[in-house]
Amino acid sequence: MENSTLTISVIIPVHQNYEPFQACMESVRNPKPAPDEIIVVADGDPEGAALAKSLGVQVVETAVAGGPGYALNRGAEQARGDILFFFDADVTVYPDATDRLHKLFTEEPDIAAMIGSYDDRPSEPNFLSQYRNLLHHHVHQNVSPEGSTFWGACGAIRRVVSQDMDGFDGRYRY
Repeated sequence: MENSTLTISVIIPVHQNYEPFQACMESVRNPKPAPDEIIVVADGDPEGAALAKSLGVQVVETAVAGGPGYALNRGAEQARGDILFFFDADVTVYPDATDRLHKLFTEEPDIAAMIGSYDDRPSEPNFLSQYRNLLHHHVHQNVSPEGSTFWGACGAIRRVVSQDMDGFDGRYRY
């Protein structure tokens, strides 16, 4: 399969997290190649929905906050891409993120999913954020490449695999 034939749907849940969400949206609109679609799930969040609509992306609104699992599943239901690229509203991605996903999923057809790694240069200056980000970065960079878990904070999965697994646990509220 060639790079250009894989399609990528970005799915971002938002719930009252506007300043980081704006940085997130700025980063997701810059990758080359651009994702095939960007879906923001405003999880019981009319203000987040309005902000996302003003940026010209597809918006799925839920009447009440159902939590991350519920919101990610609502976005996945609308997605058309071969690869579902989930990340939280406070995550920013590098400009080559979609190119890397295309390459990984094309060159490694047996890979079902992947998760991202925290950056080794966290943007938040406070001690706790620096410590937690660097700890996560260290763990992500030093574990086996074979995983048994998947997380929607920054992860990509083949849509058919996500469907076979029935998506995220909708009871996951926080």
